[in-house]
Amino acid sequence: MSTTSNFSFSDNIILEDDLVLLRPLQESDVDNLLEISINEPETWKYSLIGADGKENLINYIQSAIKAREDKREFPFIVFDKKSQKYAGSTRFYDIQLDYKTLQLGYTWYGSAFRGTGLNKHCKFLLLQFAFETLGMERVEFRADNNNERSIAAMKSIGCKVEGVLRSHMPTANSEVRRDSIILSILKNEWFDAVKENLKQKL
Repeated sequence: MSTTSNFSFSDNIILEDDLVLLRPLQESDVDNLLEISINEPETWKYSLIGADGKENLINYIQSAIKAREDKREFPFIVFDKKSQKYAGSTRFYDIQLDYKTLQLGYTWYGSAFRGTGLNKHCKFLLLQFAFETLGMERVEFRADNNNERSIAAMKSIGCKVEGVLRSHMPTANSEVRRDSIILSILKNEWFDAVKENLKQKL
């Protein structure tokens, strides 16, 4: 089932269903995400890298694209078909094709798109691609252990908590370090239950 040997990070990957479309992030997407960036700086409260304000957004996107060129990450922009607006961004990162693992994160949406079901549609498409096209054995998720909203969202799609890395990373406040919670979904869990359970919630 795995097609990782044929996978190229230059591929124009587009994932979509009736509600959402994910396509590769590009530099011109500054214009598509600028409204959220300027008006909703709280979106990046728990992020290590903020995209608040035009300059930070430009740097955020350029950094993500550089990571894609280096084959370390694959960032997407998220388009909400219902409202016909761009909702935010997400990405695969720490991609280890040889070990068949990757992380899914850097996920953020404007406030108008939270709680709408958009995230579950995005996660379904991304997980399906990771397990069924890339042949991953494990997809990992990490978050600030204080980020209750993000942790609840990950649990709701079927992630299992593995533990907490104490004093794991710095935060925007350089005097404070964060504890990082680790969650994951394994390939057999995806096919045994997670895929069908998540599909029922869409």
